[in-house]
Amino acid sequence: MQNPRLASRYAKSLLDLAIEQNSLDAVLNDMHILNSICAASHEFELMLRSPVIKGDKKLGIIDAVLAGKGISVLTNAFVSLLVNKGREANLPEIATSFISAYNELKRIRTVKLTTAVPVTDKVKDAIKAKVAGFMPQDTMNLETGVDQSLIGGFVLEVGDKLFDASVKRSLSEIRARIIDHSYENKM
Repeated sequence: MQNPRLASRYAKSLLDLAIEQNSLDAVLNDMHILNSICAASHEFELMLRSPVIKGDKKLGIIDAVLAGKGISVLTNAFVSLLVNKGREANLPEIATSFISAYNELKRIRTVKLTTAVPVTDKVKDAIKAKVAGFMPQDTMNLETGVDQSLIGGFVLEVGDKLFDASVKRSLSEIRARIIDHSYENKM
């Protein structure tokens, strides 16, 4: 039941309210906690999406799961509002959308580096420095991953831009040129 528009609207409302109440960082921390709970427990997400479980029961389960995690009053009230409105199934999407909206507000850009083998901290720092030169006003959050199918090289994603300097891509281009036969003399 993906609904990015709904998630974006609720996240924006929560963001505005958190700014107004000077609890932006606390709510961001809460959204990270909710995001990690949803990612770690498929059963929790199924409970949120279940039409069989009543809202008050869901709220009790959510409260029990969040107990002891230091969730802010604003986040608790927001989750209660979602349950009362029957929108609790969208909680994972709203948490993700809130984190994205926060990053946009604070100009935090996520840069994803995927390599064929794990890279050293020295290489990470060099890539960070190079990319930071292209976006001097932004704060960068570097995420790394390993994909052995790249064979060598790397793939760098910055927002909606992709720089693919992998051996896999190069081999695909060479293969396409060979299959294309455009080098043949056509008489």
